[in-house]
Amino acid sequence: EYLTATFRNLKTHKCCFNLCLQNYSMAVYLVKQQSSTVLLQRLRAKGIRNPDHSRALIKEKLTADPDSEIATTSLRVSLLCPLGKMRLMIPCRALTCSHLQCFDATLYIQMNEKKPTWVCPVCDKKAPYEHLIIDGLFVEILNSCSDCDEIQFKEDGSWAPMRSKKEVQEVSSASLNNGLDGEFIDANSSRRADYPVEVIDLTLDSSSDEDEPDSPPPPPPALPPPIKRACPSLSPTSPPVINKG
Repeated sequence: EYLTATFRNLKTHKCCFNLCLQNYSMAVYLVKQQSSTVLLQRLRAKGIRNPDHSRALIKEKLTADPDSEIATTSLRVSLLCPLGKMRLMIPCRALTCSHLQCFDATLYIQMNEKKPTWVCPVCDKKAPYEHLIIDGLFVEILNSCSDCDEIQFKEDGSWAPMRSKKEVQEVSSASLNNGLDGEFIDANSSRRADYPVEVIDLTLDSSSDEDEPDSPPPPPPALPPPIKRACPSLSPTSPPVINKG
């Protein structure tokens, strides 16, 4: 009805109608909003990207530049999602991104369902849904490494888990506490050296050859109680005192 009324108004002004036909065009689209669950299923249906693509990207980033005085020999990447600060479940990133850090696809799609910005949380560049891919290398890392939240990539494309100093100290202290009694753990060697332990039994009686300790001296005799003397002023045999004024 709106379009019909618009064309009727244009027919009354033929000059305006001809101008609109020459410089403008109009289209009508019928769209339907998809839920985050459907979009996540479609992303999984696209498949997982080959891990060799990520390994090639790692080697490219860690290749020494002859013109640069600074060479990067390793690269640390977190296994936590920058959006929810939780461990990655479905690691993905956009094809337009040049970084290795991934974000969780579930959280990313759910956030854009409420507020569609489609911006990468790592590099702040446009990351539309059509450009999202699931990283196969990070899928392998998450499946094989479940006790750490950070890894380190090396020049050959391999990786190793990164542990904090606190965790290393706890592991070393636990290994020391597992040692057996009477054994000494050498700090410079991984082998344990056995040393004899001298045991002294304190429950045995002392030998007869040893001199017995001297007995304590007897206490001094008690002194007799002092003799009580009667006060002269209170004695009944003393003459009474007469006050003569």
